[in-house]
This record gives sequence, structure tokens and C-alpha cells, in this order.
Amino acid sequence: MSKTYETVIGLEVHVELATKTKIFCSCSTQFGGEPNTHTCPVCTGMPGSLPVLNKQVVEYALAVGLAMNCQINQYCKFDRKHYFYPDNPQNYQISQLYLPICHDGYVEIETEEGKKKVGIHEIHMEEDAGKLVHDEWGDCSLVDYNRSGVPLIEIVSEPDMRSAQEVIAYLEKLRMTIQYLGASDCKLQEGSMRADVNISVREAGSAQFGTRTEMKNLNSFKAIARAIEGERERQIDLLESGQPVIQETRRWDDSKQTSRVMRSKEDAKDYRYFPEPDLVPIWISDEWLERIRSRQPEMREEKLVRYQQEFGLPLYDARILTGEKHLSDLFEETTALSQKPKEVSNWLMVEGMRLLKELDMDVADLTFSPAHLAKLIRMVDQNTINRTIAKAVFEEIVKSDVDPEKYVEEKGLKVVNDEGKLRGVVEEIIQNNPQSVQDYKAGKAKAAGFLVGQTMKAMKGKADPGLVNELVKQLLNER
Repeated sequence: MSKTYETVIGLEVHVELATKTKIFCSCSTQFGGEPNTHTCPVCTGMPGSLPVLNKQVVEYALAVGLAMNCQINQYCKFDRKHYFYPDNPQNYQISQLYLPICHDGYVEIETEEGKKKVGIHEIHMEEDAGKLVHDEWGDCSLVDYNRSGVPLIEIVSEPDMRSAQEVIAYLEKLRMTIQYLGASDCKLQEGSMRADVNISVREAGSAQFGTRTEMKNLNSFKAIARAIEGERERQIDLLESGQPVIQETRRWDDSKQTSRVMRSKEDAKDYRYFPEPDLVPIWISDEWLERIRSRQPEMREEKLVRYQQEFGLPLYDARILTGEKHLSDLFEETTALSQKPKEVSNWLMVEGMRLLKELDMDVADLTFSPAHLAKLIRMVDQNTINRTIAKAVFEEIVKSDVDPEKYVEEKGLKVVNDEGKLRGVVEEIIQNNPQSVQDYKAGKAKAAGFLVGQTMKAMKGKADPGLVNELVKQLLNER
């Protein structure tokens, strides 16, 4: 009889904070830039340079901790974590081990079985390392220190997750919460949110944890899900064949759907932690903490309720619009200008989502002005343009943020509702389609729809559809 196994998963999630400058110096944190241009003696680990803590880093960490129901260590400090990596300039990292800023929290996720709490063991502040660029032609590796010293928080979960689906739900909850706080853009593709997955398997019903491995090099939710399934199968195969699982760090290769060993897994003692001598401890006063608490924004759960009550939106609409902070901002700003929440919702959810898929864009790429969408909605409402034209104009707004009024004027797209002009076109269409006239007289109502369509085509979509429909039926009935 084959054994049944349970997967046990915990995550270490690194999030780059949205500060303008690095954690211990005034160098820019902007993504990109020529290699080694956002650097100084501090973030390149030069002898004699001294770190100075960025206050905004502490405030972002506190905001995230409060949003994730954490206890706050009002007295906390930094520690040195020693290890040698080629992209780590000092040969140590300034992090927090003994007194992290936040601990013992939780987030609630939705699972197939209902709501579930995933424990947050701790959240601590630390500096990022640099980045190795591997040059295959030169058979060497180059170091870019632009990322060195970029502020991070590391969110360490409890081993409470049992499937890839729960892990993705947890990561999506973290990302959404942090984006709502404005603490990070959480772009996995740019490395501003990175997850290391600790995974073990054990026989179902066992209270004892199996030996865990850590999976790295995971830069998308899909890759994380595939890595979990791949590592689960690898560990079960080892146990089934009587071999032990070795505690180690592994690198996931998503293109090959397999992992390989990077190094044996270190414990805290291997890092030789000790208190950071160049930074004083941090004291977070009650007043400071209360100030951060009072600045916490409206979160998704609160928006869900408000969108239904204040704007009269269905739950489905509210869920999609609040799914990403940027989308909810677009909705609210456009609604404030147009006073038509359901119309705004329809444009963003239907046409907006369609264009994102067609143009291979993310919600964050919707950079158009809410004023332009509000103008478009008003133009449709006033029958300046019809919906067919409006959809084409909206695509231009999404692509290039055009002013719809100027664009419609320049392209000559206004609705033609001159009855005399339209009557002449409809008469010509009827004259050229005698079979459709006969079909209509024989009781086939669809024939009128065909003639309306032909008229709209002749007018290049710019005619008033209601007036065209009226004229077609009127002229057919007069025959």
C-alpha cells in the first residue's frame, strides 16, 4: 500500500522598499541605470565608510508589520550577518536577527476550504546585495553594485502552507497589502519582490517535520508553483527509494523544470551574527508608532464593502477593481470626475482587461490620465461618439494617453446624426439589397438588422445607430 504524503511549506519573501535612496546612504534606488553608477563608498563597502539609517525604511517596515497584525519591537537593532558572496561588498550583510522590528503576525488567505491564517514569524529590515552579470562570451562574471544597499524587508512565514495554491494565495495577499501601503511596487520581474521557498514532505498524519530544502531563483508565481510541485515529487521519490532528503539550498531552472544543488543549507551559527557596531539601536516611541498607525490607508477588504455600498457595484466588479491598488486608484479618480461609477467600472473591467491581454500589458502599465477616460464617458453619454468609435478611442488612450476630444476632432470621428444625410445613405443601401427587403416583408426581422449593419459600414461606424435603425424600419415599412 503506497504512502500518502503531506507537503509543508514556509516562505522567506524579500521586498525592496519604495524609498528614493538606499538604506544606509543617499545613493539612488532607481531600477536600471548603467552598472555601478548608483554607488558610493558606503554601499560598495569601502573601509572607513559609516552607515546612516534611512528613517523611511523603518516607517515602511512598521506600516507593513501593522497591516500584517504583527507585534512591534519598539526597541530593535541591527546585526551583522557574515558570509562571502562575490556580489556582497563588505563580506557581511547588515540585517536583524536578535530583535527584528516586527514579529508574531498573520495574514488571512482564501483557500478551497475557506479562510486560513498564515502566521508571520517575523519581519526584519536589511540591505540588498549587488548583482552578478555572467558574461558567457568572456567566460567571466561581472559585478554591478547598483542594487547593493537597496532597502529590503524580509517577511518570514511560519510553515503553515500545504500546497502551491496556498503559497500563491499568500504571496498575492502580501503583494496586494504592500502595494496598497505604497511600500513597494512588488514587481517580481524586476526583483523588487523575491520569494525563497522552504519545503519538506512528511507522511500524512505525522506531527514531525521532514527535512527541508530551500528553493531559490523564483521570479514568477507560475515558476514558484512549478518549483513546489517539482521539489515535492523529488523528495517523495527519495523517501520512497529509502534515501534521505539532504538539507540544502537548490536553484530552480524553470526552462528545464528541474532544480540543482547550490550549497548546503546554512544555520544561524554559520553566519557568525553579532550586533552591528556602527549603528545605534532604534527606539520606536508610542507617539511614532501611533503616527504610522493613523496613516494606514484603506485596505482592500474595506474598499470591497465601500464600493458596493457607496457606488452600488456588484461584488464581482468590486473584487476585480480592488484586486490591484493601481486599478482601484484609476477607478476612484475617474469616478470622482465623471460621477458614473458603473460606466467607469465597465470600461476598466471589460475593455481595459481585453486590451491588457491583447497588448501583453500589466495593470501597472495603465498610465493614462483618469481625466481622459472621464471625457470619453461624457462624449458617449452626450452622443458625440458612439460606443464602437469609443472603443477605438479608448485603445488610443490606453496606448498613448490621447485627449479623446482632440483625437475625435482631428480624426473626424463624431457621430453623424443628420437625418437628411443618413436617409439618403439608407435609401441607397435598401435599393442595393432587394433580397433583404423581400425577406423583411416575409417576416424575417433579421433582414432589417443586416441593412442597419450595411449602413453603419458605409458610414464607417460614425452614424447614430438608433437613428439608423429607426430610418431603416421607417423606409422598409413605407415600401
